Amino acid sequence: MTGKRVLITGGAKKIGRGLALEFARAGASVAITYRNSTDEAERTLREIAAIGVDGLALRMDVRMAESVMAGVGEAIEELSGLDILVNNAGHFETAVLEAITVAQWDAMQETNTRGPLLVAQAAHAALRGARGRIINIGSLGGLHPWTTHGHYCASKAALHMLSQTMAKAWAPEISVNCVAPGMVVEGEVDPGYETFAAKTPMQRNGTVGDVAAGVMFFATAPHFITGQILAVDGGLGL
Repeated sequence: MTGKRVLITGGAKKIGRGLALEFARAGASVAITYRNSTDEAERTLREIAAIGVDGLALRMDVRMAESVMAGVGEAIEELSGLDILVNNAGHFETAVLEAITVAQWDAMQETNTRGPLLVAQAAHAALRGARGRIINIGSLGGLHPWTTHGHYCASKAALHMLSQTMAKAWAPEISVNCVAPGMVVEGEVDPGYETFAAKTPMQRNGTVGDVAAGVMFFATAPHFITGQILAVDGGLGL
């Protein structure tokens, strides 16, 4: 990854932070975006700097076209181009299907589906010039129905289809793939999560490192690999 320029949306914490640090350790220059997580973004930026590569943190709202155009434009300018876009920013919520409101539905779609489209559109010209890559972060919930996450599952299923549409529309210059994590935990684990571990063939829940490995696969694999959705779930979806 030395010399590569990477933009990760929602890169201040959780999976996004793990991805940012993984790319930094591999030698890439990394720009992360955040909306409200100022303290976490500053911490992640310090960690990137400590690794010894260039880093940049940008406040950006993936739901808003003007914010996206300004943020992506600044990232491209500061990094002198762009090689890899990781659409990681997302929204998650539990809600009983019959009680989901229009506002809840729209909030989920605008972040998880519209957001990646807006960011990818803004980065398209730079990525096309660099023969770059887009890696979208989907979900096992976009492949299998979860009864208490109907709006979330629908948004991620749409993102999976959008990923494949991008792959077909923007080939051969840009490869586009999607990583779909299953149950991912970090830090102290709620005992309730052990139920998922017991259901998983690999007998554990996933980690941020597992997701990062899937993303790095698409970041370094042959450019010929495109339009793929990789479940990183320990077999939970089988």
